[in-house]
Amino acid sequence: MEQGWVRSRQSGIIALYRLFDVLLIQGVLYACLAYFNVTPDKDWLIAGLLASVSFAFIAESVELYRSWRGETYVRILGTVTVAWVAVCIFLIILAYSFNAFAADFLRPAVAAWLVFTLFGLAFWRFCLRQLLFFIRVRGRNTRNAVIIGCTDSGYKLAKDLSANPQHGIRVSGFYQVTEAHDLASRRVMDSEFNVLGSVDDAVAKGRAGELDVVFIALPMRAEDLISEILDKFSDTTATVHILPNFFVAKMLHARWHQVGGSSLLSVFDTPIQGFDGWLKRLEDLVLATMILVAISPLMLLIALAVKCSSPGPVIFKQRRYGLDGRTIYVWKFRSMTTMDDGEKVMQAKSGDQRITAVGRILRRTSLDELPQFFNVLRGTMSIVGPRPHAVAHNEEYRNLVNGYMLRHKVKPGITGLAQIKGFRGETDTLDKMSRRVEYDLEYIRRWSIILDLRIVFLTVYRGFYHKNAY
Repeated sequence: MEQGWVRSRQSGIIALYRLFDVLLIQGVLYACLAYFNVTPDKDWLIAGLLASVSFAFIAESVELYRSWRGETYVRILGTVTVAWVAVCIFLIILAYSFNAFAADFLRPAVAAWLVFTLFGLAFWRFCLRQLLFFIRVRGRNTRNAVIIGCTDSGYKLAKDLSANPQHGIRVSGFYQVTEAHDLASRRVMDSEFNVLGSVDDAVAKGRAGELDVVFIALPMRAEDLISEILDKFSDTTATVHILPNFFVAKMLHARWHQVGGSSLLSVFDTPIQGFDGWLKRLEDLVLATMILVAISPLMLLIALAVKCSSPGPVIFKQRRYGLDGRTIYVWKFRSMTTMDDGEKVMQAKSGDQRITAVGRILRRTSLDELPQFFNVLRGTMSIVGPRPHAVAHNEEYRNLVNGYMLRHKVKPGITGLAQIKGFRGETDTLDKMSRRVEYDLEYIRRWSIILDLRIVFLTVYRGFYHKNAY
């Protein structure tokens, strides 16, 4: 099969995706107008066309129409949501810029159109994804892949792809480089994967159009060798990926930067900046405001209970590390007779005598954390993020847990991925703290608005009570 024909067919499929999106946006609009007995006129035609054109433009800018083979549906859903929400904001701003049309955007038909279009855009992609999985598991719609380098990372990738046939990437085998770099050649030779020849043999197959995907699985220290292999494959139409070894896989959030003529690769960086930073801040402001309005009577009752149950202030402020390790003051309802905030802070334990009667209930149910929503409004915390620890605990564990301080590359949160995974409350062992940090760093690597909403939902769904909270 000629590569040019394959690429032409892929372009045709992408064009069908775009066409289907346009038809869906238009179809849902007129279905909603019909349901609410609204007569379509030129204004609605213009609105539909603007929505279709702007969605096509934004979807292209966020790479919605690229290949999503091997990606999670959550990431697809997040990209679709960002694109359509941007379209909705654009339409609403445009509508209110022209007062004559603003009233139409207050109609239920418009709200239904905006909501059901998002559902439709997400649902048809889910159905298509399931259909593709069904086809690929049966050996259709697959891509032929090879791995350059008989290394541990290459062997692991081959096993992962073999165990996930729904991605439609079939590994034909390995190609050897040199004995110095093929660190796991014996392991590969003893496996179910074949060693097919040398790099030159792989390049020859690529030039003949017999390879779809090439994975280079060599240590990053073999820079000259990798560069030489890339030069050879530049004369083919194969898609080439460099498989990161241990060093690259430990990167928090990789991003290329250009300074003059020099290219820089960030190793430890935050994904939440620029537009994403504004999006997360908007999420925090909306959720925190809604929650505070809803819980204000409860907070008033808790404040009275704390004040009447024991001497001392209602609110306890403790120093924590915030974004980029800057010191912030985190607010909590006081739950102890002491307010430790010095060089040494003792974690609360089961049966701790410092905890008041009311404080014990507050800590078990996490109600002592409610004032932190004011921290969110102030911008020192987020709804979702790594839980902030006392400064004394930070200084202790930063020397014991690898990558501990990287959790401060984002704002601390009221809840987080570690908390919904069960690592909440006392961290009385080094292993518990290490696991918590692992989940915190995983959250930073995987961050998306969808992940934030999922964590918030699971926090509420599973309840605030936890047996490990003392």
